[in-house]
Amino acid sequence: MSRRIKVRISNDGVKGFFDRAREHARKLDRSEDLAPEMMISFENASDMMRILSPQRVRVLRVARQGAAPVSTLASDLNRDTRAVSRDVDLLEQFGLLRTRYQSNPGHGKRRIVEPCAEKFQLVATV
Repeated sequence: MSRRIKVRISNDGVKGFFDRAREHARKLDRSEDLAPEMMISFENASDMMRILSPQRVRVLRVARQGAAPVSTLASDLNRDTRAVSRDVDLLEQFGLLRTRYQSNPGHGKRRIVEPCAEKFQLVATV
């Protein structure tokens, strides 16, 4: 990826969505540039924390260091490869990680995990 974006994860729900949309519209009306950003919004903090468990946040931190096979992530995290793979699946569904398959000579293919952003900002309001 040539240009990395910031991913902001919040639990501000529908109200937050419309507040951000209005602010973006104002900036565009003033001919201001919008910083590349992806926003993931949850209705409440408990939903957000269920998806972004401490273990999954650790996966994000390690993945931010650069592209790596799932097995390497699991080893770095001292966790089971299948558990890390499930976490990667869920984080990929939310657009926080992406994966691709790479040839692993003599062993088939291996799944490579890459971050979708340089920075992840978690904002929870209780």
